[in-house]
Amino acid sequence: MYLNSIFADPERTARLIDIAQSSFLPLLKGAIFYTIPLTIITFIIGIILAILTALARISQVKVFQIIARVYVSVIRGTPLLVQLFIIFYGLPTVGIIINSYISAVIGFSLSVGAYASEIIRAAILSTPKGQWEAGYSIGMSYTQVLKRIILPQAARVSVPPLSNSFISLVKDTSLASLVLVTEMFRKAQEIAASNYEFLLVYSEAALIYWVICFFLSVIQQMMEKRLERYV
Repeated sequence: MYLNSIFADPERTARLIDIAQSSFLPLLKGAIFYTIPLTIITFIIGIILAILTALARISQVKVFQIIARVYVSVIRGTPLLVQLFIIFYGLPTVGIIINSYISAVIGFSLSVGAYASEIIRAAILSTPKGQWEAGYSIGMSYTQVLKRIILPQAARVSVPPLSNSFISLVKDTSLASLVLVTEMFRKAQEIAASNYEFLLVYSEAALIYWVICFFLSVIQQMMEKRLERYV
C-alpha cells in the first residue's frame, strides 16, 4: 500500500528521491565521525577493562573476585539504556555532570567490559593446565606464564566471540542518540523530524548500519581463517 502510493504520485516519488539523496551524506558523516569512532574507543577501553576483570575473577584474592563478580552481575543484570540514563541524567542530580559523549563512552565501555570479561575468562580457563605447569617447570613466574603462554592462546580462542561483540556494539551505539550524542541515528531522527518521512530515513540509516556490519563480518571471517593456521 505504501509503495503503491509512492509510485502513483510522481511528485511524491521525486520528493522521496530528493530526501534520500540529501540525507545520505549527513547520515554517512554521522557514521564516519561519530558512530565508528565511538565504537572503536569504547571497545578498546572495554577490552582493557574486560582483561582486568577476567584476571580478577580467576585470581586467588577474594576481594578482587568479589568486586569483579559484583561489577559483571550489575552490568549484565541491568539494561544498557538504563545505565546510560543513570550516567547522563541521574548523576547530575548528585552534582556529577558529564557531557553526552563521555557519558556514552563510559556506559558502552562498562557494558563491553562486563560481557567481554566472561569471554576472556572462559578462553583463559579453556587453556589446558599443563600449559601452566610447563611454564612453571622452566622457572617462569605466574605473570610470565600468563603473558607469554596463556594470553596468546586465549586471544586466538576469544577472537570470534569478541568480533561478534564489536559488531553488536556498532548497532548498540544507536542508543547514544537518547543521551544527545549526535551519531548517525541521532542524525536520522533530526532529518526525519524535519520532513516526516520516518520510514524512508530510518530505512536509509538501517542500510548504512547493515553495510558497516557486513564489512566487519567479512573482516572477522578473514581473521578467523588466518588464526586457524596456528591450530
